[in-house]
Amino acid sequence: MTISSDKSIRLAVAQINPTVGDIKGNLNLIISNMRRAVEAGVHLIVFPELALTGYPPEDLLFKESFIEDNLAALQEAAAAAKGITAIVGFIDRSDDIFNAAALLHDGTAAGIYHKHFLSDYGIFDESRYFGIGQSDLIFTLHDLKIGVTISEDILYSAEPLLGLADKGVEMVVNIAAEPYCLRRTAQREKLLSARASEHLMPVVRANLVGGQDEQVFGGMSTAFDECGNLLNRAAAFAEDLRLMEMDLKGVLHQRLRNSRRRKLHFSRSGAAGGIIHLGELQTEVKSPKAIRKPASLLPDMEEVRRALCLGLHDYVHKNGFKTVVIGLSGGIDSALVAVLAAEAMGAKSVKCVNMPSRFSAEISRQSAAELCSNLGIEMLTLSIDGIMEDYLTELAPLFTSLPPNITEENIQARIRGNLLYALSNKFGWLVLATGNKSEMSIGYSTLYGDMAGGLAVIKDLSKTMVYSLSRHINRESEVIPEIIITRPPSAELRPGQLDTDSLPPYDILDPILEAYIEDELSVDEITFAPRELVARVAAMVNRNEYKRRQAPPGIKVTTRTLGRDRRYPITNHYN
Repeated sequence: MTISSDKSIRLAVAQINPTVGDIKGNLNLIISNMRRAVEAGVHLIVFPELALTGYPPEDLLFKESFIEDNLAALQEAAAAAKGITAIVGFIDRSDDIFNAAALLHDGTAAGIYHKHFLSDYGIFDESRYFGIGQSDLIFTLHDLKIGVTISEDILYSAEPLLGLADKGVEMVVNIAAEPYCLRRTAQREKLLSARASEHLMPVVRANLVGGQDEQVFGGMSTAFDECGNLLNRAAAFAEDLRLMEMDLKGVLHQRLRNSRRRKLHFSRSGAAGGIIHLGELQTEVKSPKAIRKPASLLPDMEEVRRALCLGLHDYVHKNGFKTVVIGLSGGIDSALVAVLAAEAMGAKSVKCVNMPSRFSAEISRQSAAELCSNLGIEMLTLSIDGIMEDYLTELAPLFTSLPPNITEENIQARIRGNLLYALSNKFGWLVLATGNKSEMSIGYSTLYGDMAGGLAVIKDLSKTMVYSLSRHINRESEVIPEIIITRPPSAELRPGQLDTDSLPPYDILDPILEAYIEDELSVDEITFAPRELVARVAAMVNRNEYKRRQAPPGIKVTTRTLGRDRRYPITNHYN
């Protein structure tokens, strides 16, 4: 059917989960979604930023063969775009390489757009790799004028949006790979709504989904009308082919009523760049009921839970592992990791190992066993007492007359790390570290012991967030035994040990860490706690940078992680 007369277009946002470097697999994912869209009578399908290569490809961009393979795959994607128009993220090359979007139409590559505003925050170093785009990409499809942008390009009220609106663009498409961060979704949607209403121009944003190393891309692709009203939202933390019927009849009406925009229009000469006129597509709508209502936003802790599960699942599977192993102490951190692993991987793919010593409370072993029973996981038990005795016997001549201290505590943690890695090496299991952000920040963890692992699942969760997420998990039924949540936390490395023997209570410690690490406040600027305590906490953070550099990667859920978001020198005398 032809739908040019009623100013509407049937489009699809293909919220896909590509894998960095798997160009062939990503291409197949793109082609399969194009075919599904054609079956649904879609005229325009939009894929996320760098969908063809995965995001972020980082130093793979220095390999000429990687660029060539990506360009060859784009030609295959263009040839497969029969009966449909597609926007596909890829890497373009001319005098430089560019983060680019290709306009594919009915079997051909009709146009290319280069990203204007490069991402240079957190883990992203796009200026290290890409040139800066200068020109617009505007095309007409069924007499509708559509503009293309990439990620940050749409976040600014001026160019390139102002230029697109000035040239009469009736809808702007934005392809993105924006990583998840707690509470960012609502903020981002508010900004996109503002951009749509400022320029009286509907906005459709296709965002990436999936885990890539420390990052989780949450999806939640969106569409807004020319007044900034939300029209649709794709699923959170899941692939989704989201079909939409965009009615653009009101765009011209709203613009004619807006005197501010009329004055702005006549004060500008208009952005440079031509318009690509595409032929009409004759399609038949075969699945009219496929258009769904917007997905709902999730509560904070549910977002965090799903982000961690997706990040864990993709890290394990995309790196070729099938099974994970966790040292299960009976404490809350390892319990939470076990719950997340069972949900992400399935209980049969999770192994839990309890490794008691003479200092381990019986309630800890019982709690660990009860948790495994609740999750359907078999718990293995390996005692470390005999191994510890062998260590102490061998070291006795060197430790003569020296009292026990943290040395003996750390030996226990490192024995446990050795046992987990013995199982990892023998059976090919991935070790999951169980440390949280609070203890990673201040060094309350043992190198090559409880810090050992291939992935630190809750590395970006403060201890108070660990408790909040655990209670959220237990909101309907007791998955984590209540005693694990209510018992005072302890490393159980000496008789009667509690975390508060060495640390302030976590409800006091965590706000100080947030102010010092995430807000970058100085000791003197943190005034809600005694200065002596703040100075002590800051000193602990500063002197443990060397430990954090040796920690496994962890899944990002907050604004600032302890990994590449925070790049402090190890050797640092600034106080």
